[in-house]
Amino acid sequence: MLLATFAAEVGIMLHMALVFLVIGLIAALLGFTGIAGASFAIAKFLAGLFLVLFLVFLVIGITATRRIIG
Repeated sequence: MLLATFAAEVGIMLHMALVFLVIGLIAALLGFTGIAGASFAIAKFLAGLFLVLFLVFLVIGITATRRIIG
């Protein structure tokens, strides 16, 4: 149950990163450089956070699997 909740939260975080990326691209095309810069910064932060959490839980999963099997 906890894993499903975490997976849903990570999916939402990745979705938000993509939304901010699209907002940044549209703002950049329309010439709103301040909004575009802020949106890109938020998108980069969320994508980086997603990547770090993915790697942490990947290592935890591999470690747990080795303990169970070995």
